[in-house]
This record gives sequence, structure tokens and C-alpha cells, in this order.
Amino acid sequence: MSGEQAQTPQDAETGSGRKEIENGADSVVRALENAGVEHLFGIQGGAIMPVYDALYDSEMRHITMAHEQGAVHAADAYGLVTGDPGVCMATSGPGATNLVTVIADANMDSDPVIALTGQVPTDVVGNDAFQETDTVGITSPITKASTFADDPDSVGTDVGQAFALAKNGRQGPTLVDLPKDVTKGETETDPGDPTLPETYDPPETADSEAVSEAAAALRGAERPVILAGGGVIKAEASDELRSFAKEHEIPVVTTMPGTGAFPEDHELSLEIVGMHGTGYGNMAITVTDCLLAVGTRFDDRLTGGVETFAPDAEIIHIDIDPAEVSKNIEADHALIGDAKAVLDQFADAMVGSPSTESWLEQCAAWKDEYSMDYAAPEDDPVKPQYVVERFDAATDDDTIVTAGVGQHQMWAWQYWTWTQPRTWVTSHGLGAMGYGLPSAIGAKLAAPDQDVVCFDGDGSFLMTCQELSVAVREDLDITVVVLNNEAIGMVCQWQDVFYRERHMASDYPWVPEFDTLAEAFGARGFRIDTDDEVDDVIEDALDYDGPSVVDVHIDPDEKVFPMVPGGGDNGLFALTEDQL
Repeated sequence: MSGEQAQTPQDAETGSGRKEIENGADSVVRALENAGVEHLFGIQGGAIMPVYDALYDSEMRHITMAHEQGAVHAADAYGLVTGDPGVCMATSGPGATNLVTVIADANMDSDPVIALTGQVPTDVVGNDAFQETDTVGITSPITKASTFADDPDSVGTDVGQAFALAKNGRQGPTLVDLPKDVTKGETETDPGDPTLPETYDPPETADSEAVSEAAAALRGAERPVILAGGGVIKAEASDELRSFAKEHEIPVVTTMPGTGAFPEDHELSLEIVGMHGTGYGNMAITVTDCLLAVGTRFDDRLTGGVETFAPDAEIIHIDIDPAEVSKNIEADHALIGDAKAVLDQFADAMVGSPSTESWLEQCAAWKDEYSMDYAAPEDDPVKPQYVVERFDAATDDDTIVTAGVGQHQMWAWQYWTWTQPRTWVTSHGLGAMGYGLPSAIGAKLAAPDQDVVCFDGDGSFLMTCQELSVAVREDLDITVVVLNNEAIGMVCQWQDVFYRERHMASDYPWVPEFDTLAEAFGARGFRIDTDDEVDDVIEDALDYDGPSVVDVHIDPDEKVFPMVPGGGDNGLFALTEDQL
């Protein structure tokens, strides 16, 4: 079946066009249909087979991936692009455990994902049966909820509830473990629409008095900064944040997950902050006297040393999860609630604006002083920054960019001009290599009318390159750009700087020719060795109607700057290696 979309036998349909529910597996499928699921990503196997059999009669489109890790990467990206939970499936034992890395990734990044795993029959659970693993025990610490389904009559409700939990409040991954006897067990129960547990009641708006006090603090600031995190995008609050910043003329910086929440081509944008953020963004964060932080958990890659992070600032922290407030950075004003709703409250409470004219002049001066320009002599190897910039120039503003993890990820983040939310898709907190290609598959299925460009490194690409077979089979028009330095580049960078250039297990001179590898999978392969080839190859790759891979042989000595050493002072960022 092309795209593995099943055809519904007429004699199995109800009057509504849906197959009658006969067993737990049917109820699981019905729960997904009731939730509006259109795509699922997974791999078949013995314990999950009853659910796949039920899928045969569904109009939902199942995408068989080459590896379970790829399935959850694709589901994760699907959820990031659409805002609705992506769904992945795997069988018991190794199938389920192959999901764990990316479930942990989704948990750290608050990404909406639901995982459905097969399990051995309940009567042999705990007996070390073939392909048995305590999936709930393994995943409970890295999910919002991990549920062992134990009744055919309630299994559909379990799935619907997992879907609702993944999407509502602070988003995140959920899992339902499906014993084979439960999914095969008889039931006629329709689970209905997804519902939250009665005990789950995430806050919507913040305390009005606290909002008024915070607004007064921001009004009185001389050097205010807005820090937009991933929670802005997940709450669909980008428009509110943009309007607020522009009305009050407050400069904006974004975290890595918050990229796209505020347009980087606007004069108020200081772009990105943290370990590899812009010099001007990090300077603003360092000297601000009032920081309005929205939807961020203040992780160590953002803050550097907590004692040096915004040391003179009055901190206003808006977040839906009270556990994140004052966890790493002490908040002077804690506003607990949905980012969209609280920003509306904040806007109403702002009577007047801070005086920012001189502050904006200082920020503009820093932009000139700490420009993101880079040296590119004509006789040097291809600069990765240049490749990113040229792809950016050749594509539309709504192009979705996915990335693996490493130097290539940082160059893509730094040198693409981000103007729209839900266009930057990558692994943030966990830093899971291999994320790029399978996430491009999920992103393209989520947004078929938008261009999708994946930036990957040779080391990251090697971890999941088998998913090219999926992109070819599904005829997905994605462009994969391998910034190839024949190394795990970020590891080499740290070894050069902090370990006396002792490259241990980080050089990859044995990597294949990725353009040739792409052709073997049935994709189109391209290669770039010189600057003169860049624009022509980009045009050809983007024009190709199908999956393509561009193997770009970049300068192996190129490093990512600016850089703040781990635990360092963001205001003391290095622009060159000799400054570290």
C-alpha cells in the first residue's frame, strides 16, 4: 500500500463509515481517530501486531520507518510543526527501548508526543518472556504519564487521555503500554474524544496582583530585555509577544527552542543567546536591569554560570510549570500560567512604557561591534556559514529547517534568518545526534506545502541515514545538507580548545561519499567542494522533486563562534579560539 494508507472494507463499516469496535486494538485506533490523528510513525512487531491489524481498516496514514528511533524523531518533529501530538508505535522489548532516547529528548524539550508500545500478555508479565521489558518502569521518569493498559474496555480511554495530556499544560511525551491480550480482548467500547484526568488542571492566567507588580517593574526599567523561550511558540503566543515588544520598544532575545518567536530581521531583535548566541544578545542579557522571560527553563546552555547570568536584573518569569520558576534562576516576579494568556494580562497591566531610546542605541552599537560576519578568503575550503546563508536566500520565509546535533546545528541556528515560529526543528536539551533526517520526514508530512531543508553533520547523518529509504518510498521533497568535515566537529572543537588538540575517537576520515550513498537509496546526490559550486548546486537540489542529499565538504578547521565555555560568563564570550 502506497504510504501504507489502508482501504476500509465496506462490509466492515458502520453507518458512519467506521469499522465497528470488536476488541481493544479497535478501541485504540478509534481513540486516535477521535483525536484527529492523520499520521502515525512506527515499526511492526509481534506484541503490537493486533493494533496494526486494526489500523488496516483506518484512514490514518501509517509511515513505516527504518528504525524505531527514526519513528519517534519523525513524530516529535510532526508535533513541533503542527502543535498537535505526534504519534509513534513500536513493539515490545527492543522496539520499545529504541524509543527511549527520543522520548527523553521530547521530555526535556516539552514536545507533544504519544508513544504506543506493544507488550507481552499480562499473564507472562514479569516472567522474562520473549521481548519483555518493563517499558512503563523505564519511561516513567521521562514522560508526563506512562500507562500500563490492563483492560480492553478502558484501553481506548487510556490512549485518548495520553493524547490530551501530551497536548495540554506543559506539553510533553506520554506513553501507553499495550499488552497483547488487552488489545486482542473483546470490547465494544468507543473511547470518545480525548479527555484530561479530572485531577489535571493546569493554570491559565497568573495572579493579577503579581502581574501588576511585574508590569510596574518593567515600566521603570532603563535596560529592559524580553527573553522568548520555547513556551512562547508552544502556547501560540508569538503574535502577542511581537505586539508587546514593538509597542513598548523593548529588545528581544530568544533561546534555541524559542527561535522564530520574534522575527530576526526586526530592529528590536538581538537574535539568540547562550553558549553560541550572538555577542550583542549576550551583552544585553548580561547588563539588563529587568528581564521578562517567557516560557523558558533557564537551562545551563542558556545561562552559563547562574551567578553571572543577568546579575543586575529584576527577573520576571512567565511559565505554565511552577516547577521551572526559580529552579535555576531566582525569579523576583513569578507569573504562573499559559504564556499567551499571561502576555495578554501583562499588556493590559502596562500603563506606559519604559524609556528605552538610549538603551536601544547601545544595543545597536553592540550589533556593530560584535557582528556575526566571518572571514571567507577565496582560496579557503567552503565555509559552512556561507552555505547556510545561501540556502536561506534561495528559500521562502516559511521554510522549515531541521538539524541534527553538533557544529552544523549551531551554524544553521546562527546564520539562518528566522522570522516565523515552528520553522526551527531540532533537539535542544538532550542533544540527540541523528535527529535531522527523520525529523525532516515528520516535518514534511506535517507541512507538505512548505519547503523542508535539513542541515546535518557527517557524524549525525550516519546515525539515521537509513531513513532516506523512507523519504524515497514516500516521495518526500526534502533537501538534506551534510556539512561534512569528516569528524564529530563539536567534539573536535572542544578537544582543540580544552584538550590540547588530542583528537580521540572524533575524526571520521572513513565516512562514505554521501552523494553516492544517496543515489544508492534512490535519492538524488550532489556534492560541493568549492564556493563557486554553491549556488548552482543549491538551485539544482531545491528544484529536484524528491529527496536529495548535498554532500558539502567544508573547512575541517572551522569552529563555532561566539562561544561561552560551559558554566562561563555570557558577557565574556569568545569570538576566536585564542580568547578561550
